[in-house]
Amino acid sequence: MKLIKQLPLTMAVIAALCPISVLAQEPMTQEQIDQIVAKAVDKALADREAKFDAARAKKNDPLVTPQVPTTPDLSIPLGLKFTGYARYGAHFQAGDQKYIGVDGSYNGSSAIGRLGNEGNGGEFQLTKAFKSEAGAIWDVGVMIDHWGDEVNLKKAYAGVTNLFESQPNAYFWAGRDFHQRPQQGINDYFWMNHDGQGAGVKNFDLGFAQLDLATVASVEQCNPEMIEDGGNPSRISCTGGSGTGDKGNYAATSKLHGIKFGPIDFELYANYGFDSKAIDSDERSKAWQAAVVLSHTGENSLNKIIARYSDHSDNSVYNKTNGLHTVYTSFEGNYKFTPQAQVEYLLAFHDYDNDEQTQDNRRNYGAIVRPMYFWNDIHSTWLEAGYQRVDYENDGDNKGWKLTLSQNISIAMGPEFRPMLRFYVTGGQVENNHTTRVAGEDNTQLDSFNVGAMWEAWW
Repeated sequence: MKLIKQLPLTMAVIAALCPISVLAQEPMTQEQIDQIVAKAVDKALADREAKFDAARAKKNDPLVTPQVPTTPDLSIPLGLKFTGYARYGAHFQAGDQKYIGVDGSYNGSSAIGRLGNEGNGGEFQLTKAFKSEAGAIWDVGVMIDHWGDEVNLKKAYAGVTNLFESQPNAYFWAGRDFHQRPQQGINDYFWMNHDGQGAGVKNFDLGFAQLDLATVASVEQCNPEMIEDGGNPSRISCTGGSGTGDKGNYAATSKLHGIKFGPIDFELYANYGFDSKAIDSDERSKAWQAAVVLSHTGENSLNKIIARYSDHSDNSVYNKTNGLHTVYTSFEGNYKFTPQAQVEYLLAFHDYDNDEQTQDNRRNYGAIVRPMYFWNDIHSTWLEAGYQRVDYENDGDNKGWKLTLSQNISIAMGPEFRPMLRFYVTGGQVENNHTTRVAGEDNTQLDSFNVGAMWEAWW
């Protein structure tokens, strides 16, 4: 069958290479004919493969191997990208507090120390990337979170980069997204937080720095309330969680970053908060805040200083309180003695000063240290000690300490690697003297002892 298929090609080649006059003059041997046919077939097959290669090159998918004439040639991942963060486990309470905390703390939910002292929850995101024929990179993302009784839509946004030749790294976005939420890990504190819905640009190149600008709105929240409805007295107004619109509290945010002063990295934040007419006129207010971050990365260390001032607000200009002035400063970092022996640490100060409601005025002092030893690429032992004092202007103070010992199994050596399985014991003591004095009660001492197991991962 193969011979039959090659016969027309053979005859055509013989006719082209051997004129009739030559054949008439001297007959060719079978060996000569076979050589001529073999050469002709090889040439025809090579020509056909060259045509296939040209066709394949012309048919390249622009989403995988795009040709961008004026901007960088960037490829994007195929399919959906799944990312997130989560931690879940069992936390057995054998003392007075399930999670150890000092009343009046404003330095995060785990201001006295995060290890072995945090609840369950997670954030789960799907992202899809696209690329235009001109080379612009688009992405669309959706995230749900689970930190309470409700599962909420935390993100629903679209963004584009590689859009302008003069600004290939500028990222333009709109929708609902995490926004300006710098976080300290060891105490789980967002010292700024403006998650919401809006639009903006990130990484706009000014030459000497990168600029982020945005206007965002706080998402409306539903607070379930009981409704007396005749035969259905258990009816509630809503199931809780976030809605689709905004409340009317807005923030104009900005950040300068990518600045270096010698060995120091420099960041500057400036935000302004205002309200729309969705807020009652007698409740509308304004707020502003500014912050500076200085960080230094050495061969075996990383240290960072944060200083933030807020007027009529605390860590978010969405939430406004007339007469309130707050200052937050901290020093945090980590040091690697050896690849196996490392330590993380944090010192924090938070001043809460309200001219109109002085009974709430207080200063928070906190210190956390976490030495870690990595036995190998899998097993490690961590010890975290924390102390906090909340010093009120009137009626005493609240204070406490916490100590956690944790044995861990992780995917690689280092405090930054996850997934991790964690088995821990936590003990501590809190004296909320101010709280009990204001309530007219005797001073009480809260002793805590908790045992738990938890997995934690980011991906």
